[in-house]
Amino acid sequence: MKEFGREDLKLEDYISVVFEGAPLNIADNVFDRVDKSHAFLSKFIENKVIYGVNTGFGPMAPYKINDSDRYDLQVNLIKSHSSGMGKPLDPIYVKSSMLARLNTLALGYSGVHRSVIDVLQKLINHDITPLIFEHGGVGASGDLVQLAHLGLVLIGEGEVFYQGERQKTCEVFKKLDIQPIQIKIREGLAIMNGTSVMTGIGIVNTVHAQRLIKWSVTASSMICEIVGAYDDYFSKELNQSKKHRGQQEVAAMIRSNVAGSKHIRKRDQHLYGNSNDLQGVIDDKVQEYYSIRCVPQIVGTILETVDECMHLLFEEVNSANDNPIVDVENQNVLHGGNFHGDYVSFEMDKLKIAITKLSMLAERQLNYLLNPNLNNLLPPFVNLGILGLNFGIQGMQFTATSTTAENQTLSNPMYVHSIPNNNDNQDIVSMGTNAALITKKVVDNTFEVLAIELITIVQAIDHLNKVDGLSEQLKKVYFNLRKIVPKFEKDYPIYKDLGRVKAHLFEHNP
Repeated sequence: MKEFGREDLKLEDYISVVFEGAPLNIADNVFDRVDKSHAFLSKFIENKVIYGVNTGFGPMAPYKINDSDRYDLQVNLIKSHSSGMGKPLDPIYVKSSMLARLNTLALGYSGVHRSVIDVLQKLINHDITPLIFEHGGVGASGDLVQLAHLGLVLIGEGEVFYQGERQKTCEVFKKLDIQPIQIKIREGLAIMNGTSVMTGIGIVNTVHAQRLIKWSVTASSMICEIVGAYDDYFSKELNQSKKHRGQQEVAAMIRSNVAGSKHIRKRDQHLYGNSNDLQGVIDDKVQEYYSIRCVPQIVGTILETVDECMHLLFEEVNSANDNPIVDVENQNVLHGGNFHGDYVSFEMDKLKIAITKLSMLAERQLNYLLNPNLNNLLPPFVNLGILGLNFGIQGMQFTATSTTAENQTLSNPMYVHSIPNNNDNQDIVSMGTNAALITKKVVDNTFEVLAIELITIVQAIDHLNKVDGLSEQLKKVYFNLRKIVPKFEKDYPIYKDLGRVKAHLFEHNP
């Protein structure tokens, strides 16, 4: 990526560092900003009461702290809040969270010592990810517990994941000659008091959601090929008659996917002008089921939701989101609530609802392919073996249905589940980290449902001998999937292949 700190972080920067492992090069002006902020705060605190600098935290704020205890105050905050439980957060989400925290601290509103920037850069570039647990944050004085575990590593304690192993931080630091951060004024509070974990998880979720949309539209396009759909469902003319950008983009994606197909039909050639030849009940469906015909309208809504989510997350990641804010320009320290995670929490709830609907679409399309009474094309459960003796996709459908049902339950909003805590100091909270983690589960589940649907689709294409007539784009998708799961007629334990297809979807675009 370009030099970090010259301008706002963008999605391509995130993908470069977090997903592709590019080194993070920090511009000199970042250290200049941080040094000015730190120097100003060092002078400003004389003869003043500044929250979290010479006071306790939360309900303990009325208790004034001796200047000689400032170091212990910050370290005690980190250690006391290193209290997470549950599963360790996967390294990619931790790395994303570290980049988010580094970016907000580098803005110069936090008054931290430059060593915080330096050590965070080294952690990212050495691919060292602190042990951070999923459970702990309520998302309103920021991700206090999760970020405390990051702070614990920054002071040289706690544990990290390095080279695939869980190790003591002090041992890894010694091996790589990394010195812990210097605690000077409010480094502990500045590290912990922000939204960076929920935002970091949220950005990864949204990147994966964008990929899910591409796979969902690809699956829908392949089903159009299977059933010989009419081209007006996704035509430019029909979809431009409704003003929504997402609908129009999804329709354009389908048109691109099926370009050159020999299976897509034109309505004017099959149903217009030949009405005298069509008497009584028409065998051929005049219109497909909604799960095929309404894809632009359904997925277009989801696409716009995902785009807006990404926009707001990058507003958050490029913002100062701790408290208090060090305002060097106006020579002041401002107390407020920038740590509150409402923006992220609400976006995560909207995202998980949208992706749940995407899994529901996949499940309904799957059911259509598996039920011969609906499609009138395929054997039951797309069973390519002996009916009655073999079972085809029957077992996999149970997994898809149960996983979709779990998504439906998980899509209930977290945003409105505030529970007062911290002696009622935190009397209304965002639950943003919980919202992001539940969304992570919904996204992961949806990859599973789509993996089952796509295996079914390629089986259906083989049964109908439609490979040759596929568009070039969809033919590539077909052959890539067939490299993972060859055509099967006999039953076999398919769980390993399901895992491989899921991994393929997770890691690649169609």
